[in-house]
Amino acid sequence: MMGHENHTFSSDFILLGLFSFSQTSLIFFCFIFIIFVMTVTENTVMILIISRESRLHTPMYLLFSHLSFVDILHTSNIVPKMISDFLSGSRSISFASCGFQIFLSLTLLGGECLLLAAMSYDRYVAICHPLRYPILMNDYVSIFMAGGSWLIGTVNSIVHTAYTLHFPFCSSRAIDHFFCEIPAMLMLSCVDTTHYERGIYGSGIIFLLIPFSLIFASYVQILLTVLHMKSSEAWKKSFSTCFFHMIVVIMYYGPFIFTYMRPKKYHTAGQDKFLAIFYTILTPSFNPIIYSFRNKDVLEALKNMLKSNFPHKKY
Repeated sequence: MMGHENHTFSSDFILLGLFSFSQTSLIFFCFIFIIFVMTVTENTVMILIISRESRLHTPMYLLFSHLSFVDILHTSNIVPKMISDFLSGSRSISFASCGFQIFLSLTLLGGECLLLAAMSYDRYVAICHPLRYPILMNDYVSIFMAGGSWLIGTVNSIVHTAYTLHFPFCSSRAIDHFFCEIPAMLMLSCVDTTHYERGIYGSGIIFLLIPFSLIFASYVQILLTVLHMKSSEAWKKSFSTCFFHMIVVIMYYGPFIFTYMRPKKYHTAGQDKFLAIFYTILTPSFNPIIYSFRNKDVLEALKNMLKSNFPHKKY
């Protein structure tokens, strides 16, 4: 057994990835590359806007700046490796690199789950309890929420990364996925992981089911509050905002829940890879558009930033 464990720690894994070397894969590769560039650009612009515009120094945008940073790190943790593997033809990843990818991915995914819940709470307080907003949702509360999301996500990630890498990998070292993710890693283990899977379900309740339920309840309460307002314009605006927010939330939490809260025996590689695209690649590109770029204050701040950098242009 010692010899086998040494082999586990010294051997590389193979990421089978999303792409083959066909013409269709080349088109899909270009699509992923464009989405990656958009994600990094959009979220970087949002961080710059929020940091430079004093009007956006509010709890909501503080939380969103953390979300943008999380999305940049998360997509950068996965997509560049995919691009490198496709261009070089080498799909190997070292044991240490795979462990780091699991750790960073879980930290960021868990942190994002909690940040999205915190942002929905901010909107709930702002609309349903506006007079109490300075007390219930001030700068100190938002900093505590953001810091707590990072801390809890990191602790959870350390535990799961250590457990996952502790299992012996007795079969093929080819991971049928485009990055090192726990469900795909467990498929390679030759020991019974049932007890550990229960721990994953527990984390799923904390990071997925509870935040998703809180977000859903927050938006339902917001809509009920808005329905009592006499302004039809306010009702339409709030309904539109909640609708688009919930679409993005479902796109993120839905595939995430379906992937991490199913027993190992029900997983298929093709299905897991397809679902992972939503919460690792697509959603980070949609977040800035849905949460901020549809906001007139953000658009005005963007225009001001462009004017200051390109004063001779008309916007």
